[in-house]
Amino acid sequence: MRRCSLVLLCVVFTTAACSSSSSSTKSGGGDPAVTTITVFAASSLTGGFTRIGKDFEAAHPGTTVSLNLGPSDGLAGQIESEGTADVFASASATWMDDVREKVGVSEETQFATNQLVIITPPDNPSNIGSIDDLAGDGVQLVLAAPGVPVGDYAREALKSAGIASAAEANVVSNEQDDAALVAKIAGDEADAAIVYLSDVTSTVAPTVKSIPIPKADNVIAVYPIAVVQGGDASGGARFIDYVAGPEGQATLKTFGFLPPPATP
Repeated sequence: MRRCSLVLLCVVFTTAACSSSSSSTKSGGGDPAVTTITVFAASSLTGGFTRIGKDFEAAHPGTTVSLNLGPSDGLAGQIESEGTADVFASASATWMDDVREKVGVSEETQFATNQLVIITPPDNPSNIGSIDDLAGDGVQLVLAAPGVPVGDYAREALKSAGIASAAEANVVSNEQDDAALVAKIAGDEADAAIVYLSDVTSTVAPTVKSIPIPKADNVIAVYPIAVVQGGDASGGARFIDYVAGPEGQATLKTFGFLPPPATP
């Protein structure tokens, strides 16, 4: 009788151990259908990707989208040093190229474009009316730091307008991303900044004044997205398909982004 009890105990223990082993997931436990897709995305995508992430989760029960938002150069550095991303969405091809070279990517596609705009405090203390005015005496200009895509694009626009040297002499602060630029202007801490058109959301618009940059001087920012080598290839590909598909594109449009470049 004792022998039968021992055999039964062993069977119960073995069954429990197998059950525990089969429930492991990417995140370390729970429903085997549950997975987390870690998306590193440029800070200018904060609003759009937050909405897209929630919609994607609703369309794929059991999937969680974990967003890591920041300047594209900083995100590329994290990917290269930590290797924790499944998907990288960059505001610049430069940093996607860097990750491709140093880590490797797949399923790469361009999913959106953006343009630049000048913003000032609502009362526009320096009477900025055009990009040329950013070179005026005493103008306090803030830009994103060199290497940050919106900062590099802004400097391209200033160069195109022929005022790069004079305007950069007016720079009083180099910020880490576009959100910091908006905060500086909304807080009346500088006279002007150059940000993305998508940064002037319905919430931001009442706190700043927008001044367009002529097409001849403006810069079209192209956003690439890709699965990072070593990440969740299938989950990452599904997320990219959603971003590039009709639902994702409609959401990005509501957040001020323009369509991706036309395919030749």
